[in-house]
Amino acid sequence: MVRGSVVLVSAKGDYGKPRPAVIVQDTRMEKIIGSITVCFLTTDLTDENGVLRVDIGPDALNGLRQKSQVQVEKLMTFPRDKVRGPIGQLDQLQMRAVDIGLLVHLGLAAQLDAPTPRRGR
Repeated sequence: MVRGSVVLVSAKGDYGKPRPAVIVQDTRMEKIIGSITVCFLTTDLTDENGVLRVDIGPDALNGLRQKSQVQVEKLMTFPRDKVRGPIGQLDQLQMRAVDIGLLVHLGLAAQLDAPTPRRGR
């Protein structure tokens, strides 16, 4: 499984049903940590969340059956053995849109313009 892979996960609580998600962590982390960070996908489409929802149409590459949205604001980390798949892969443009959403959601976009703090000695 690599960054951008569409996988199946089942969380506890409100997100408990098995559902597709996209891997958003760096692929190099696979050999370092025993968990996988994903953003959920949903077929409950909305226009209200701007960059926090990325539209994904179903196709042979991503393995989805119906139009979905990546819920950038719904990040979750699972133990590797709780992640099934991959069932597909998002393309580069779709992952670029997810990346922009993550920058905004996590407040990292503002950091791009901020001066680099100097470390004390």
